[in-house]
Amino acid sequence: MRVAVIGAGYVGLIQAVGLAHIGHDVVLAERDAERVAAISAGRSPIYEPGLPELLSATLADKSLTVTTSNIDAVAGAEIVFLALPTPQGNEGEADVSAIFLVADELAPVLPEGCLVVTKSTVPVGTNLEVGVRTGRPVASNPEFLREGSAVTDFMKPDRIVIGAQDRSYVDKLVELYRPIDAPILVTDLVSAEVIKYAANGYLAARVTYANAMANVCEAVGADVRDVLLGIGYDHRIGFSFMRPGPGFGGSCFPKDTRALVKLAADAGYEFSLMRGVIATNEEQLARTFAKVVAAAGGDVRGSRVAVWGLAFKAGTDDVRESPALAIVGRLLDAGADVVAFDPQATVPGISAAPDAMAAVDGAEVLLIATEWPQFQRCDLQAVAARMSGSAIVDARNLLDPTAVKAAGLTYTGVGR
Repeated sequence: MRVAVIGAGYVGLIQAVGLAHIGHDVVLAERDAERVAAISAGRSPIYEPGLPELLSATLADKSLTVTTSNIDAVAGAEIVFLALPTPQGNEGEADVSAIFLVADELAPVLPEGCLVVTKSTVPVGTNLEVGVRTGRPVASNPEFLREGSAVTDFMKPDRIVIGAQDRSYVDKLVELYRPIDAPILVTDLVSAEVIKYAANGYLAARVTYANAMANVCEAVGADVRDVLLGIGYDHRIGFSFMRPGPGFGGSCFPKDTRALVKLAADAGYEFSLMRGVIATNEEQLARTFAKVVAAAGGDVRGSRVAVWGLAFKAGTDDVRESPALAIVGRLLDAGADVVAFDPQATVPGISAAPDAMAAVDGAEVLLIATEWPQFQRCDLQAVAARMSGSAIVDARNLLDPTAVKAAGLTYTGVGR
C-alpha cells in the first residue's frame, strides 16, 4: 500500500520505517528540514537499537522517502497516519492543536477514499474531530512502543488495536498489518483512544507500587528485591514493571497519567487512584534527592556529586521527564557541583564527563540514576580510589551492596 506518515518524531519514524520494512511504499513528512536531511542520509535522529540498520535499508530500496511537505506526502496515499506531538497542556490535558492544524492543512488535498489514522495518544473525541475537519474516514491505531526496544515492539507487538466506526476501514488496516503476526483488537473509536491511556496508567501504577513497597521495606528492614520476587511468581502479578527506582519518567507516563486524570475529571469522575500514583511518584523523586543529601552529610552545597545516567531509562537517549534530570535539578538548586555521564544522553547546562570513571573523580557522592548495564560492571576499587568521599546512592539497585562495602564504600539503595 502507499502510506503517508506525518511527523518524524519517535512514533512517526518507527512507524514509517517499520511499514516500509514490511513491504509498503511509505512517505514520511517532517517540517524540520535538518531532521529530514539527517533521516534522508540514513542518520537516525534518535538512539534506538536496530533503527539505523532498518532506516538505511528502507532508504536504499526506496520503500521509504522523506519530505518536508505534508501535502506532497499524502499524494496518492491510501492511508495517512498522524504521528504528531500531543504535549501536556496547562491543566494536564493533552494538547492536540498540532493534530488539528495538520488535519486542516490536509483536508483540501487528501485523496478520495483515503483513511486518516491517528497514532498519537489523544483524548476522547479527537478522532471524531479529525474526521469532521478532513471529511475522510478516520481510525485510531494507538502505539505501544517501548523506548529501547521499539523496533522489536513494532515487528512483534503484543497486540494491534484498531478503533473505527465502520468495518470497511478496519479491513484496510488489517491488510496493512498482515505481515505482522499479532492479535488484532477491533474497537470503537472512543475505546481505542482510552486503551493507550489505560495501559500507561496501569504500568505507571505498577512502577509506583514497587517504589512504595521499597519505602515500606526500608521502614521495616525488609529487602524489596525478595519481596517483589516473592509476589512476582504469582501468575496474577508477574515481574514486569516491578523494579523500584527513583520514580517513573519519559515521554509517556508522566504526561499520560495527568491526562488520564483530566480526561476522567472532564467526564465527572474523580480518579483519586491515579492522582495518588502521580503524588507518590513525586515523593519518590524527593526521597532520592534526600538520600543524596544525607550521603553528603546533610548538605550538598559545595559538594561534588557524580551522576551516572541522565536518560529516563537505559537503552535510549530520551531525557524527557527523566527522574535523573529532576534530581540533578534539585541538586544544582541546592548548590551541589554535579558532573554527569550517560552513554547516550547529554543535557545543556549539566557538566558532562567523557566516561563513567572520569565523572567520579573527586566526587563525595556517586548517584546511579539510570540503569545502564555498563554501570553494573564498574570496577568498584577504581571508583573508591578516584572518589574523594565514599558514598554511593544506587537509585536503580544495580550494584551488589556487599561488593560496594568490600571496596570501602558506603551503599544506599532502594528498599534494601
